[in-house]
Amino acid sequence: MKALRIGTRGSALALWQARSVAKALHEASGSEPEIVIIKTSGDKFQQVSFSQIQTKGVFIKELEDALLEDRIDLAVHSMKDVPTEMPAGLAISAIGKREDVRDALLSANGATLAALPSGARIAVSSS
Repeated sequence: MKALRIGTRGSALALWQARSVAKALHEASGSEPEIVIIKTSGDKFQQVSFSQIQTKGVFIKELEDALLEDRIDLAVHSMKDVPTEMPAGLAISAIGKREDVRDALLSANGATLAALPSGARIAVSSS
């Protein structure tokens, strides 16, 4: 049986996501998926602001191309990177369970979560 080829970016988050999917596929089917790292335009132009790139899907275009060219069997990436329109022939076929969204603390003075007073209020901004 041919191993499923999972396309993903090489960032720590993308690799973590792809490995999680590979593990779930292995547990469900006994297969050993192969992770294929694909460098995207967004990876290549990290020193350039997105307003200068002026294209949608800079973190998934190359993954979509690899799917359409049959170089990978599925792609794993963050939904935040997915444009609202999909190319013909592609579909979002699964969305994994979301992890806890409370995984970051931004502090102007370097305070840690443990150093916050008990019952402290934390402001959340989505700007």
